[in-house]
Amino acid sequence: QVQLAQSGGGLVQVGGSLRLSCTASGITSNLNIMDWYRQTPGKKREVVAQLTSGGSKIYDMSVKGRFAISRDNAKNTVYLEMNSLKPEDTAVYYCRIVTVWGREYWGQGTQVTVSQ
Repeated sequence: QVQLAQSGGGLVQVGGSLRLSCTASGITSNLNIMDWYRQTPGKKREVVAQLTSGGSKIYDMSVKGRFAISRDNAKNTVYLEMNSLKPEDTAVYYCRIVTVWGREYWGQGTQVTVSQ
């Protein structure tokens, strides 16, 4: 059974940094895409950073230059390093993996709150 366990997040002041982690169990290969989404109340979940199996990294314009996605294959973990945080980054963040067969799995979500 594939599971994604998220950690990190919390409350941080404007300009601060946080690192989110997402560790996958039950699967170690055949991953096509690993990415991070975020969602605020009443809004659609949106992708903020994506890492493909080929190593390409794609960022939403709102976080480009401030967020960095990376992966540790040995730990089967994908990270989202968030710097220069702004109040508009406040959201619930979710990690997602998509297998080469198109099956997707989601983490449980973690709250990130950026205060003034």
